[in-house]
Formats: sequence, structure tokens, C-alpha cells
Amino acid sequence: MDRFQIEGGQPLRGEVSISGAKNAALPILCAALLTPEPLVLHNVPPLRDVSTMLKLLAGMGLKASGLGPSAGQQSITLHAQTIDRPEAPYEMVKTMRASVLVLGPLLARMGEAVVSLPGGCAIGQRPVDQHIRGLQAMGADIQIEHGYIKARASRLRGARITTDMVTVTGTENLMMAACLADGITVIENAAREPEVVDLANCLLAMGARIQGVGTDRITIEGVERLGPAEWTVMPDRIEAGTFLCAVTAAGGEVFARGARVDQMAATIDKLEEAGLVVTQETQGIRARALHRPRAVSLRTAPYPGFATDMQAQMMAVNAVAEGTGLVAETIFENRFMHVQEMRRLGALIDIEGHTAVVQGISRLTGARVMATDLRASAGLVIAGLVAEGLTEIDRIYHLDRGYDRMEEKLCALGARVRRIKESA
Repeated sequence: MDRFQIEGGQPLRGEVSISGAKNAALPILCAALLTPEPLVLHNVPPLRDVSTMLKLLAGMGLKASGLGPSAGQQSITLHAQTIDRPEAPYEMVKTMRASVLVLGPLLARMGEAVVSLPGGCAIGQRPVDQHIRGLQAMGADIQIEHGYIKARASRLRGARITTDMVTVTGTENLMMAACLADGITVIENAAREPEVVDLANCLLAMGARIQGVGTDRITIEGVERLGPAEWTVMPDRIEAGTFLCAVTAAGGEVFARGARVDQMAATIDKLEEAGLVVTQETQGIRARALHRPRAVSLRTAPYPGFATDMQAQMMAVNAVAEGTGLVAETIFENRFMHVQEMRRLGALIDIEGHTAVVQGISRLTGARVMATDLRASAGLVIAGLVAEGLTEIDRIYHLDRGYDRMEEKLCALGARVRRIKESA
């Protein structure tokens, strides 16, 4: 398994291009199942999760072509003219929980779907009961057998659905299903994330009728058929936030091309509180870190609150900040597993229930650490950038799930990061 070697202590200077958003690309790929017409996508990030999703869709009969550089973007044409096997097997779903996003589109278009239950994951449980209850309200007959969701419906019908909790993938699954349902569907307590908005806008380009996107109440009027479309995936606000955290911790000045302040306001607010100078320019965000950061306290929450996917990165900033910051995690129960690894680098972090108390120190020290999940990997990379000496991060395959060539982008900013390739 590959690992990173990082020699810390270098400020970051230069420009980094922000890739397409993984969390927007994955549901948009699934949206191609809703139509027999081609869907052309641009700015699709070349990530492990994207490759996994494309393999899953190919197994159902979807044809994909054209993935490669196109005017600086990754472009692909998806064509689900024929769906031979409306099934997401366990072998695929166990490697990527977003595979459950095929459930709604398959059921809406094909009238049937067999999708493996995703089970747990390293950062905690992410139950799919909200997806199931919503589809049942739309008339689906759903049985859970031998670890699989088996769903049938001659045609889904519109319904009023109120989710018990804010769920991003649940909102996306139900919204896609409702596009081909008979009548009007209203989703109450809907997720408001920019990635949900991006999916909705792609669906609108395909001919869907959707209102209220970006609010907690989304209304969808079903149509008989969706048509061909072309769409550009939004920039990845989590990748952008990660690089802004990196410059906050390491110092320097970075221009994040493609990043948008309006999509990551909660992150920007905390970084500015920490001392980062942020300027929205026409083509992206410019960030300057002139001094050691100040510690900040935060509490994760659904959008527009502070994203749980930025928690580990901000903890790395707090680890080298002046003062003490409190980091409260309210979304996932096991999302402090990176704390023990940061302690190996010298970070002073105590856990009190669902809150981490981070006492900043002037300098971390290099050590060998292990990544436990995608965003924990990013937090450890930031910590390594400011640690004295050599830091080695094992199991960076987690990082490759959500970050496009991170080591190359960091090196272009002056960091000293090297990927060490090893056989399994």
C-alpha cells in the first residue's frame, strides 16, 4: 500500500486548481440511470470512488466513454440506453457507501432494484432507513433479505416525505426517484448542501421539474421521461477547504482556482477567525497566512453549518495554533480516530465525550502515522506539513478516494511530499 513521506516546515506559495467535487459527481453519475439518452459530464474528478461508481454502473449495462483531459477538465459521456442488471452487489457497495444512490434511479426507471445494504464504516453508522421509508411512501414494495434491499414498484407516485434527520444521500436518492414518479413529491427536512443543489441543477438540465432546491423543502413534479443533457460538476469545496487549512497552518499565500466562498462560508468564517486573510477573486479564492493561527472552537452541523468533512483538517490547524480550541462532532460517532495519530506527532488533544479539547503548541514533530479514513488522511497531511522532521502516513488509499493528486498539488506549492509506492 502506498504511503506519504512529508518533510515539514515549508510555507505554501502558489496556485492550486480545485478539482470537481466527489460528493457532487457520485450522485450525478447515478442520475444517468434515469434516462436512455446520453449525459455528458465535465470536471469529473479522476478519483478512486468515481472509478468504483463507474464500474458499478457498467455492471448494470451503462456505457461510459471519453474520460480524460478536456480543456483542463475530466469529461465523460454516460449512456444508459439499456439496463441489463438493476443490481448493486455487496462486493461493490462494501467499498463505497455512495453506491446506495443507485436505488432511487433504478426503481424509478426500471421498476425494480436490488442493492446491498452498506453496513457500517470507519467513521460510524450511516443508516439508509430514511431512503427506504421515503421510497415506501412513494409506493415501493421493499423487502430486506440476506443483506440486500429488494425493491419493486410498477411506477412510483408522488408523496409528502419528512425525514427524521437531515440526510444528504437520502435527499438525493428520493429527489432522483421523484423525477419519474407520477405526481408531486415534497421532501421536508431536505439537505441543503451545495452538492444537492448541483445534482438538482443537472436533473433540471435533463428536463426534471424541481423547486425549492437549497432550502429544507424540495418539491418535485414527476415527468414521463428525462432527456439528454450536458453538465459541469461543481468545484470541490472540501478539497478547497483542505488547502486553505493547509496554508493557515503552514503559512504562506495560496490562490485556490475555482474555489467559491459562498459554498464554504462556515469554513471561511472559522479560518478568518484563526487569522487567515481570505479574498474572493473572479477565478477563485486567495488566502494569506501571515502569522501563527489562533485557536478556534467549532461544532459540526448539517449545511450551512460547519461540515463534518472539514473537522479533522481544522483540528490539525488548532494543533499548532495559539490557545485552546474545542471541536464538537455531532454528525458521526467515531470521527475522532485521527486524534490518536495526531498525538503521535505531539499534538495535545483530549477527548471529552463528543468534544475534542485541542491545546495548540508551536511545533509538531514528525512520526509514522496511519490514516483511518478519507478526511482523517487530509488532517494528518496538514499536520505533517507543519511537523519538524519526517512524517510518514500509511494507508493513503483513503486519501485517493477523495483527493486528486494531492501530493503533486502540494509540491507545486512548495511542500516536500513524496508518494512511496509499495506492493500490497
